[in-house]
Amino acid sequence: MGVLFDNLDVFWAGLRTTAALTGLSFMLALLIGVVLAACRVSPVRPLRAAAMFYVETLRNMPLTVHMLLAFFGWPKLGFRYSPFVTAVIVLAYYTGAFVGETIRAGINTVGRGQVEAARSIGLGFGKQLRLVVLPQAVRSVVAPLGSLLSALVRNSAVAYTIAVLDIMGRSDRLITTTAKPLEVLIGAALTYYVLTIPIAFGINAVDRRQRIIR
Repeated sequence: MGVLFDNLDVFWAGLRTTAALTGLSFMLALLIGVVLAACRVSPVRPLRAAAMFYVETLRNMPLTVHMLLAFFGWPKLGFRYSPFVTAVIVLAYYTGAFVGETIRAGINTVGRGQVEAARSIGLGFGKQLRLVVLPQAVRSVVAPLGSLLSALVRNSAVAYTIAVLDIMGRSDRLITTTAKPLEVLIGAALTYYVLTIPIAFGINAVDRRQRIIR
């Protein structure tokens, strides 16, 4: 395990990049997911159809394909971003499809009577969602959203295929220089645990608190 202890700085640098990649893409995915969920329950049929097309198209193509298509395809269309920015965008719009369905499931748990009450006092569809439905919906899906965040940490490893120096990207380089893949990959696995285990405990704590409040 000498390789692991001799290269703690390398794993630490990869962890910081993975954390930044995950945090930025998840914040964007939440925004995308809220918009998608709103469109999926909208009374406007074209919005529902467009959101459903987005969700089904994104979810049924492997993330690796999305990542490579963006990295090699976007420059041909005139869009040039760094590997890190490209990875953030791809992870965000891919994860956003799953977030949208999760929030939509939460919306479906909100009592019909509350929606009718909001409508009876003159609130339009947008205000019904913003003031009544979404706050309750998000609280009801804290655990599933936490699972998506944890999955996003793992999915972010795909970014190394476009030369992002995250945990896997730096591990790949370390394997090349040390010729000790087993030790390096064990170090990479432990580094991912440093991120995912606190997330799991944090989400469980938040979920328990929300259950008490409800």
